[in-house]
Amino acid sequence: MSRRVSLNFRNAIDAEASGAIEVVLFSIEHDELEAPIRLSTDNADVISDEPRIYGTRSSWMGADPATEPYLWVLADALVPSDLEDAPASGQVSLELIDQEMAALVLSFVTRPSVSMAVVLASSPDLIEAEWTGLQIVSADIDTGSIVLSFGRDEIELEPWPAGRMTRGTFPGLHP
Repeated sequence: MSRRVSLNFRNAIDAEASGAIEVVLFSIEHDELEAPIRLSTDNADVISDEPRIYGTRSSWMGADPATEPYLWVLADALVPSDLEDAPASGQVSLELIDQEMAALVLSFVTRPSVSMAVVLASSPDLIEAEWTGLQIVSADIDTGSIVLSFGRDEIELEPWPAGRMTRGTFPGLHP
């Protein structure tokens, strides 16, 4: 199955040298967080002057671009593949700039969920590719980086057999 992308995205991919910048947006959610953590791999916009903070203003995942920007982090992202017979999984490696980042990652007892999208810096509201509902399955922290691995459970791990079609569980099937 192929996914549809914009003409600008296709032209940027097909061009030998293109000025188009691909940006990966992340939204990390957990019950213990007041608001989602929004991260971006692009420093296109100045979010604040004091302290100087960069990021991307996008309305993806219902964010208000004016008040809820995606903050720029030094990151390498491996986006999930499109293979049909493999569950979506990927990684993001974040530069460990502040020890508070590591403390936050270590504070979670249950798994946070992560969604990610690929956009062009010139059109941050036009989603070229999107993966939602992934779970962070591991976090490896060393002196310079945090590597978050995320994925989706394989369909084979779903419980089986499912419910039986009896009168008690499916009353609409039986007259």
